Amino acid sequence: MATAIEFEHVSKQYRLGLVSTKTLSHDIRRFWITNVLGKEDPYLKIGETNDRASKGTSEYVWALRDIDFKVEQGDVVGIIGKNGAGKSTLLKLLSRVTGPTTGTIRAHGRIGSLLEVGTGFHGEMTGRENIFMNGAILGMSRAEIQSKLDEIIDFSGCERYIDTPVKRYSSGMTVRLGFAVAAFLEPEILVVDEVLAVGDAEFQKKAIGKMKDVSQGQGRTVLFVSHNMASIRQLCTRGVLLEKGMVKMDAGVDEVVDAYLADQMNGNGIDRYGLGNVQFADWSVGQERIFMGDDLDINFKLVAKKDYYGDLHVNMNIFNSHGDRCVHTSNFDGPLAVQIKKGESINLTNTLKNVTLAPGRYFITPWCGTGAEAFDCITQCMSFAVEQGTKVIQRPFPYTSQYLFALPNTWTVRK
Repeated sequence: MATAIEFEHVSKQYRLGLVSTKTLSHDIRRFWITNVLGKEDPYLKIGETNDRASKGTSEYVWALRDIDFKVEQGDVVGIIGKNGAGKSTLLKLLSRVTGPTTGTIRAHGRIGSLLEVGTGFHGEMTGRENIFMNGAILGMSRAEIQSKLDEIIDFSGCERYIDTPVKRYSSGMTVRLGFAVAAFLEPEILVVDEVLAVGDAEFQKKAIGKMKDVSQGQGRTVLFVSHNMASIRQLCTRGVLLEKGMVKMDAGVDEVVDAYLADQMNGNGIDRYGLGNVQFADWSVGQERIFMGDDLDINFKLVAKKDYYGDLHVNMNIFNSHGDRCVHTSNFDGPLAVQIKKGESINLTNTLKNVTLAPGRYFITPWCGTGAEAFDCITQCMSFAVEQGTKVIQRPFPYTSQYLFALPNTWTVRK
Protein backbone atom coordinates (compact mmCIF):
# COMPACT_ATOMS: atom_id res chain seq x y z
CA MET A 1 0.00 0.00 0.00
CA ALA A 2 1.28 3.46 -0.90
CA THR A 3 2.40 5.89 1.76
CA ALA A 4 0.15 8.98 2.02
CA ILE A 5 1.96 10.99 4.73
CA GLU A 6 5.51 10.89 6.06
CA PHE A 7 6.77 12.77 9.13
CA GLU A 8 10.57 12.57 9.30
CA HIS A 9 12.02 13.88 12.59
CA VAL A 10 9.67 16.87 12.53
CA SER A 11 9.98 19.49 15.28
CA LYS A 12 8.31 22.86 15.82
CA GLN A 13 9.71 25.51 18.14
CA TYR A 14 7.96 28.69 19.25
CA ARG A 15 9.18 31.72 21.12
CA LEU A 16 6.81 32.77 23.87
CA GLY A 17 5.50 36.30 23.83
CA LEU A 18 7.26 37.93 20.86
CA VAL A 19 8.33 37.02 17.36
CA SER A 20 12.08 37.16 16.59
CA THR A 21 14.99 37.18 19.08
CA LYS A 22 14.29 40.65 20.50
CA THR A 23 17.17 42.46 18.74
CA LEU A 24 17.97 43.10 15.08
CA SER A 25 21.60 42.04 15.55
CA HIS A 26 20.52 38.64 16.93
CA ASP A 27 18.06 38.16 14.07
CA ILE A 28 20.75 38.96 11.47
CA ARG A 29 23.22 36.65 13.21
CA ARG A 30 20.64 33.84 13.28
CA PHE A 31 19.88 34.35 9.58
CA TRP A 32 23.61 34.36 8.71
CA ILE A 33 24.35 31.17 10.64
CA THR A 34 21.40 29.16 9.34
CA ASN A 35 20.81 30.48 5.80
CA VAL A 36 24.27 31.58 4.66
CA LEU A 37 26.66 29.30 6.55
CA GLY A 38 24.17 26.40 6.56
CA LYS A 39 24.84 25.55 10.22
CA GLU A 40 22.40 24.48 12.92
CA ASP A 41 20.26 27.22 14.41
CA PRO A 42 21.81 27.95 17.87
CA TYR A 43 18.37 28.77 19.29
CA LEU A 44 17.27 25.18 18.74
CA LYS A 45 19.54 24.14 21.61
CA ILE A 46 17.79 26.20 24.28
CA GLY A 47 14.14 25.21 23.90
CA GLU A 48 12.21 23.48 26.67
CA THR A 49 9.58 20.74 26.51
CA ASN A 50 6.11 22.20 26.05
CA ASP A 51 4.48 21.68 29.46
CA ARG A 52 1.62 24.15 29.88
CA ALA A 53 1.32 23.39 33.62
CA SER A 54 4.83 24.62 34.53
CA LYS A 55 6.35 28.08 34.17
CA GLY A 56 9.76 27.05 32.83
CA THR A 57 12.92 29.12 32.47
CA SER A 58 13.33 29.45 28.69
CA GLU A 59 11.39 31.69 26.30
CA TYR A 60 11.60 28.94 23.67
CA VAL A 61 9.40 25.86 23.77
CA TRP A 62 9.11 22.79 21.57
CA ALA A 63 5.46 22.41 20.55
CA LEU A 64 6.56 19.23 18.72
CA ARG A 65 9.79 17.31 19.08
CA ASP A 66 11.17 14.62 16.75
CA ILE A 67 7.86 13.40 15.31
CA ASP A 68 8.59 10.40 13.10
CA PHE A 69 5.87 8.13 11.65
CA LYS A 70 4.14 7.23 8.39
CA VAL A 71 0.48 6.98 7.41
CA GLU A 72 -0.52 4.61 4.64
CA GLN A 73 -3.13 5.44 2.04
CA GLY A 74 -6.63 4.65 3.36
CA ASP A 75 -5.57 4.67 7.03
CA VAL A 76 -7.83 6.45 9.54
CA VAL A 77 -5.57 7.72 12.32
CA GLY A 78 -6.79 9.25 15.57
CA ILE A 79 -4.42 11.79 17.14
CA ILE A 80 -5.09 12.00 20.88
CA GLY A 81 -3.49 13.58 23.93
CA LYS A 82 -4.30 16.16 26.56
CA ASN A 83 -4.58 19.89 25.83
CA GLY A 84 -1.22 21.33 24.77
CA ALA A 85 0.21 17.98 23.65
CA GLY A 86 0.78 19.26 20.08
CA LYS A 87 -2.16 17.71 18.23
CA SER A 88 -3.37 20.85 16.48
CA THR A 89 0.20 21.95 15.74
CA LEU A 90 0.82 18.62 14.00
CA LEU A 91 -2.23 19.10 11.76
CA LYS A 92 -1.30 22.72 11.00
CA LEU A 93 2.15 21.60 9.86
CA LEU A 94 0.59 18.96 7.63
CA SER A 95 -1.88 21.50 6.22
CA ARG A 96 0.97 23.97 5.59
CA VAL A 97 -0.57 26.64 7.81
CA THR A 98 2.91 26.92 9.30
CA GLY A 99 6.23 25.24 8.58
CA PRO A 100 8.33 22.88 10.72
CA THR A 101 11.41 24.19 12.49
CA THR A 102 13.29 21.01 11.65
CA GLY A 103 12.48 17.84 9.76
CA THR A 104 10.49 17.04 6.63
CA ILE A 105 6.80 16.38 5.92
CA ARG A 106 5.74 14.65 2.72
CA ALA A 107 2.06 14.45 1.80
CA HIS A 108 1.10 12.63 -1.40
CA GLY A 109 -2.14 14.14 -2.67
CA ARG A 110 -4.47 17.05 -2.08
CA ILE A 111 -5.23 17.91 1.56
CA GLY A 112 -8.67 19.03 2.75
CA SER A 113 -8.43 20.61 6.21
CA LEU A 114 -10.91 21.65 8.86
CA LEU A 115 -8.77 22.95 11.70
CA GLU A 116 -10.97 25.57 13.35
CA VAL A 117 -14.25 27.39 12.80
CA GLY A 118 -14.05 29.35 9.55
CA THR A 119 -10.82 27.79 8.27
CA GLY A 120 -10.28 28.93 4.68
CA PHE A 121 -13.47 31.03 4.56
CA HIS A 122 -13.70 34.71 3.73
CA GLY A 123 -16.35 36.35 5.89
CA GLU A 124 -17.46 38.85 3.26
CA MET A 125 -18.07 36.17 0.64
CA THR A 126 -21.21 34.04 0.51
CA GLY A 127 -21.26 30.35 1.31
CA ARG A 128 -21.52 29.53 -2.39
CA GLU A 129 -18.57 31.76 -3.29
CA ASN A 130 -16.46 30.21 -0.52
CA ILE A 131 -17.17 26.73 -1.88
CA PHE A 132 -15.79 27.72 -5.29
CA MET A 133 -12.80 29.51 -3.71
CA ASN A 134 -11.86 26.48 -1.61
CA GLY A 135 -12.21 24.18 -4.60
CA ALA A 136 -9.94 26.41 -6.65
CA ILE A 137 -7.33 26.36 -3.86
CA LEU A 138 -7.44 22.55 -4.00
CA GLY A 139 -6.75 22.74 -7.75
CA MET A 140 -10.22 21.76 -8.96
CA SER A 141 -11.83 23.19 -12.09
CA ARG A 142 -15.08 25.13 -11.92
CA ALA A 143 -16.89 22.23 -13.63
CA GLU A 144 -15.61 19.77 -10.99
CA ILE A 145 -16.76 22.03 -8.16
CA GLN A 146 -20.13 22.60 -9.82
CA SER A 147 -20.70 18.85 -10.03
CA LYS A 148 -20.31 18.57 -6.24
CA LEU A 149 -22.15 21.77 -5.32
CA ASP A 150 -25.58 20.29 -4.65
CA GLU A 151 -24.13 17.51 -2.45
CA ILE A 152 -22.11 20.02 -0.41
CA ILE A 153 -25.08 22.33 0.16
CA ASP A 154 -27.42 19.45 1.02
CA PHE A 155 -24.97 17.87 3.48
CA SER A 156 -24.29 21.19 5.23
CA GLY A 157 -27.98 21.91 5.78
CA CYS A 158 -27.33 25.59 5.00
CA GLU A 159 -29.27 25.85 1.72
CA ARG A 160 -31.40 28.79 2.88
CA TYR A 161 -28.29 30.82 3.72
CA ILE A 162 -25.93 29.67 0.97
CA ASP A 163 -26.01 33.09 -0.73
CA THR A 164 -25.55 34.97 2.57
CA PRO A 165 -22.08 36.23 3.62
CA VAL A 166 -20.39 33.69 5.88
CA LYS A 167 -19.72 36.35 8.53
CA ARG A 168 -23.44 36.13 9.37
CA TYR A 169 -23.33 32.36 9.94
CA SER A 170 -23.38 30.86 13.43
CA SER A 171 -20.33 28.82 14.45
CA GLY A 172 -22.33 25.62 13.93
CA MET A 173 -23.39 26.61 10.40
CA THR A 174 -19.81 27.59 9.54
CA VAL A 175 -18.49 24.22 10.72
CA ARG A 176 -21.22 22.37 8.80
CA LEU A 177 -20.33 24.12 5.55
CA GLY A 178 -16.58 23.89 6.21
CA PHE A 179 -16.73 20.13 6.78
CA ALA A 180 -18.92 19.61 3.71
CA VAL A 181 -16.43 21.51 1.56
CA ALA A 182 -13.44 19.63 3.02
CA ALA A 183 -15.09 16.21 2.61
CA PHE A 184 -16.87 16.52 -0.75
CA LEU A 185 -14.20 18.28 -2.84
CA GLU A 186 -12.37 14.94 -3.08
CA PRO A 187 -9.08 15.50 -1.24
CA GLU A 188 -6.81 12.48 -1.02
CA ILE A 189 -6.11 13.39 2.63
CA LEU A 190 -8.79 14.69 5.02
CA VAL A 191 -7.57 16.45 8.17
CA VAL A 192 -10.15 17.22 10.87
CA ASP A 193 -9.49 18.84 14.24
CA GLU A 194 -11.71 18.93 17.36
CA VAL A 195 -13.84 21.56 15.60
CA LEU A 196 -16.60 18.97 14.98
CA ALA A 197 -17.52 19.28 18.65
CA VAL A 198 -19.07 22.66 17.78
CA GLY A 199 -21.76 20.93 15.72
CA ASP A 200 -24.93 19.40 17.12
CA ALA A 201 -25.42 15.65 17.68
CA GLU A 202 -27.12 15.13 14.31
CA PHE A 203 -24.27 16.78 12.42
CA GLN A 204 -21.57 14.92 14.36
CA LYS A 205 -23.24 11.63 13.45
CA LYS A 206 -23.37 12.66 9.76
CA ALA A 207 -19.75 13.82 9.85
CA ILE A 208 -18.50 10.54 11.38
CA GLY A 209 -20.48 8.60 8.76
CA LYS A 210 -19.02 10.69 5.95
CA MET A 211 -15.47 10.20 7.20
CA LYS A 212 -16.08 6.45 7.34
CA ASP A 213 -17.34 6.55 3.76
CA VAL A 214 -14.37 8.64 2.62
CA SER A 215 -11.86 6.25 4.19
CA GLN A 216 -13.48 2.84 3.71
CA GLY A 217 -15.49 3.38 0.54
CA GLN A 218 -13.16 5.71 -1.32
CA GLY A 219 -9.79 4.67 0.13
CA ARG A 220 -8.76 8.14 1.25
CA THR A 221 -6.62 8.96 4.27
CA VAL A 222 -8.09 10.62 7.37
CA LEU A 223 -6.31 12.24 10.32
CA PHE A 224 -8.77 12.98 13.13
CA VAL A 225 -8.12 14.88 16.37
CA SER A 226 -10.71 14.58 19.13
CA HIS A 227 -11.11 14.38 22.90
CA ASN A 228 -14.16 12.18 22.38
CA MET A 229 -12.76 8.68 22.81
CA ALA A 230 -16.02 7.08 21.62
CA SER A 231 -15.68 8.88 18.26
CA ILE A 232 -12.00 7.94 18.01
CA ARG A 233 -12.77 4.25 18.61
CA GLN A 234 -15.74 4.32 16.24
CA LEU A 235 -13.91 5.90 13.32
CA CYS A 236 -10.20 5.10 13.60
CA THR A 237 -8.22 1.91 13.16
CA ARG A 238 -4.93 3.33 14.45
CA GLY A 239 -4.05 5.79 17.20
CA VAL A 240 -1.13 8.11 17.87
CA LEU A 241 -0.77 9.38 21.45
CA LEU A 242 1.09 12.67 21.88
CA GLU A 243 2.52 13.84 25.18
CA LYS A 244 4.39 17.14 25.62
CA GLY A 245 4.98 17.39 21.89
CA MET A 246 6.37 13.87 21.42
CA VAL A 247 4.91 10.59 20.19
CA LYS A 248 4.38 8.44 23.26
CA MET A 249 2.56 5.58 21.52
CA ASP A 250 1.63 4.52 17.99
CA ALA A 251 -0.51 1.38 17.79
CA GLY A 252 -4.04 0.04 17.32
CA VAL A 253 -6.73 2.50 18.34
CA ASP A 254 -8.10 0.45 21.27
CA GLU A 255 -4.63 -0.05 22.72
CA VAL A 256 -3.77 3.65 22.44
CA VAL A 257 -7.08 4.88 23.90
CA ASP A 258 -6.80 2.45 26.82
CA ALA A 259 -3.25 3.65 27.51
CA TYR A 260 -4.36 7.31 27.38
CA LEU A 261 -7.23 6.71 29.81
CA ALA A 262 -4.99 4.67 32.12
CA ASP A 263 -2.45 7.54 32.15
CA GLN A 264 -5.18 9.95 33.22
CA MET A 265 -6.31 7.58 35.96
CA ASN A 266 -2.75 7.16 37.26
CA GLY A 267 -2.22 10.91 37.51
CA ASN A 268 -0.11 11.34 34.37
CA GLY A 269 -1.87 14.24 32.73
CA ILE A 270 -5.01 14.36 34.91
CA ASP A 271 -6.95 17.54 34.25
CA ARG A 272 -8.07 19.27 37.45
CA TYR A 273 -9.98 22.50 37.82
CA GLY A 274 -12.02 24.49 40.35
CA LEU A 275 -11.90 27.48 42.70
CA GLY A 276 -10.19 25.43 45.40
CA ASN A 277 -12.38 26.47 48.37
CA VAL A 278 -12.86 22.76 49.13
CA GLN A 279 -10.68 20.09 47.52
CA PHE A 280 -10.37 16.32 47.27
CA ALA A 281 -7.38 15.29 49.39
CA ASP A 282 -7.74 11.54 48.88
CA TRP A 283 -9.89 9.10 46.91
CA SER A 284 -10.13 5.33 46.48
CA VAL A 285 -12.40 2.51 45.38
CA GLY A 286 -13.30 -0.25 47.83
CA GLN A 287 -12.43 -2.97 45.31
CA GLU A 288 -10.46 -2.55 42.12
CA ARG A 289 -12.35 -5.50 40.58
CA ILE A 290 -15.95 -6.58 41.21
CA PHE A 291 -18.48 -9.02 39.77
CA MET A 292 -21.74 -7.93 38.19
CA GLY A 293 -24.35 -7.52 40.91
CA ASP A 294 -21.83 -6.66 43.66
CA ASP A 295 -21.89 -3.45 45.69
CA LEU A 296 -19.01 -0.97 45.32
CA ASP A 297 -17.76 1.70 47.75
CA ILE A 298 -16.11 4.86 46.44
CA ASN A 299 -14.35 6.85 49.18
CA PHE A 300 -13.48 10.54 49.24
CA LYS A 301 -11.68 12.84 51.67
CA LEU A 302 -12.48 16.54 51.38
CA VAL A 303 -10.41 19.35 52.90
CA ALA A 304 -11.55 22.99 53.21
CA LYS A 305 -9.01 25.57 52.08
CA LYS A 306 -11.47 28.32 53.09
CA ASP A 307 -14.39 28.43 55.53
CA TYR A 308 -17.52 27.09 53.86
CA TYR A 309 -21.03 27.03 55.31
CA GLY A 310 -23.88 25.50 53.39
CA ASP A 311 -24.87 22.40 51.48
CA LEU A 312 -21.83 21.12 49.61
CA HIS A 313 -22.61 19.32 46.35
CA VAL A 314 -20.47 16.21 45.75
CA ASN A 315 -21.06 14.48 42.42
CA MET A 316 -19.51 11.48 40.72
CA ASN A 317 -19.55 10.49 37.05
CA ILE A 318 -18.54 7.05 35.79
CA PHE A 319 -17.35 6.60 32.20
CA ASN A 320 -16.65 3.43 30.23
CA SER A 321 -13.50 2.98 28.14
CA HIS A 322 -15.32 4.40 25.10
CA GLY A 323 -15.83 7.72 26.90
CA ASP A 324 -19.58 7.25 27.42
CA ARG A 325 -20.95 8.54 30.72
CA CYS A 326 -22.76 5.55 32.25
CA VAL A 327 -23.54 6.66 35.81
CA HIS A 328 -24.08 9.96 37.64
CA THR A 329 -24.58 10.15 41.40
CA SER A 330 -24.89 13.10 43.78
CA ASN A 331 -25.12 13.52 47.53
CA PHE A 332 -28.12 15.77 46.76
CA ASP A 333 -30.11 12.66 45.89
CA GLY A 334 -30.21 12.61 49.70
CA PRO A 335 -29.04 16.07 50.89
CA LEU A 336 -25.92 16.17 53.03
CA ALA A 337 -25.53 19.47 54.91
CA VAL A 338 -21.87 20.40 55.33
CA GLN A 339 -20.41 23.19 57.44
CA ILE A 340 -16.66 22.96 57.23
CA LYS A 341 -14.00 25.38 58.46
CA LYS A 342 -10.62 26.10 56.92
CA GLY A 343 -8.24 23.18 57.57
CA GLU A 344 -10.98 20.75 58.55
CA SER A 345 -11.71 17.58 56.59
CA ILE A 346 -14.59 15.16 56.09
CA ASN A 347 -14.72 11.62 54.72
CA LEU A 348 -17.51 10.52 52.40
CA THR A 349 -18.40 7.12 50.96
CA ASN A 350 -20.68 6.65 47.97
CA THR A 351 -21.94 3.04 47.86
CA LEU A 352 -23.23 1.78 44.52
CA LYS A 353 -25.76 -0.99 45.07
CA ASN A 354 -26.08 -4.02 42.80
CA VAL A 355 -23.74 -2.77 40.07
CA THR A 356 -25.14 -4.03 36.77
CA LEU A 357 -22.61 -2.40 34.47
CA ALA A 358 -21.47 -4.62 31.61
CA PRO A 359 -18.05 -6.29 31.93
CA GLY A 360 -15.19 -3.89 31.27
CA ARG A 361 -13.13 -1.10 32.86
CA TYR A 362 -14.71 2.11 34.15
CA PHE A 363 -13.26 5.48 35.15
CA ILE A 364 -14.51 7.83 37.90
CA THR A 365 -14.54 11.65 37.82
CA PRO A 366 -15.43 13.28 41.18
CA TRP A 367 -16.73 16.88 41.47
CA CYS A 368 -17.58 19.14 44.41
CA GLY A 369 -18.94 22.66 44.57
CA THR A 370 -21.98 24.82 45.28
CA GLY A 371 -24.01 23.64 42.30
CA ALA A 372 -23.29 26.88 40.43
CA GLU A 373 -19.49 26.90 40.95
CA ALA A 374 -16.93 24.11 40.90
CA PHE A 375 -14.59 23.92 43.89
CA ASP A 376 -12.70 20.87 42.62
CA CYS A 377 -13.04 18.37 39.78
CA ILE A 378 -10.49 15.66 38.91
CA THR A 379 -10.83 13.93 35.56
CA GLN A 380 -10.94 10.12 35.71
CA CYS A 381 -8.71 9.78 38.77
CA MET A 382 -9.94 6.28 39.71
CA SER A 383 -10.92 3.13 37.89
CA PHE A 384 -12.45 -0.27 38.56
CA ALA A 385 -13.20 -3.36 36.50
CA VAL A 386 -16.46 -5.32 36.29
CA GLU A 387 -16.39 -9.04 35.58
CA GLN A 388 -19.16 -11.52 34.76
CA GLY A 389 -21.00 -12.88 37.76
CA THR A 390 -24.02 -15.03 38.55
CA LYS A 391 -26.00 -12.54 40.65
CA VAL A 392 -27.47 -10.69 37.68
CA ILE A 393 -27.18 -13.13 34.80
CA GLN A 394 -27.74 -16.74 35.73
CA ARG A 395 -25.60 -18.25 33.00
CA PRO A 396 -22.34 -17.07 31.42
CA PHE A 397 -22.49 -15.02 28.24
CA PRO A 398 -19.78 -13.68 25.90
CA TYR A 399 -18.51 -10.14 26.46
CA THR A 400 -19.81 -7.61 23.96
CA SER A 401 -19.38 -3.84 23.76
CA GLN A 402 -22.88 -3.46 22.34
CA TYR A 403 -24.48 -2.73 25.73
CA LEU A 404 -23.75 -0.74 28.89
CA PHE A 405 -25.90 -2.50 31.48
CA ALA A 406 -27.15 -6.01 32.22
CA LEU A 407 -30.63 -5.68 33.78
CA PRO A 408 -32.46 -8.51 35.56
CA ASN A 409 -35.25 -9.77 33.32
CA THR A 410 -37.69 -12.59 32.77
CA TRP A 411 -39.34 -14.02 29.65
CA THR A 412 -42.96 -15.12 29.45
CA VAL A 413 -44.51 -17.19 26.69
CA ARG A 414 -48.19 -16.75 25.93
CA LYS A 415 -50.28 -18.64 23.41
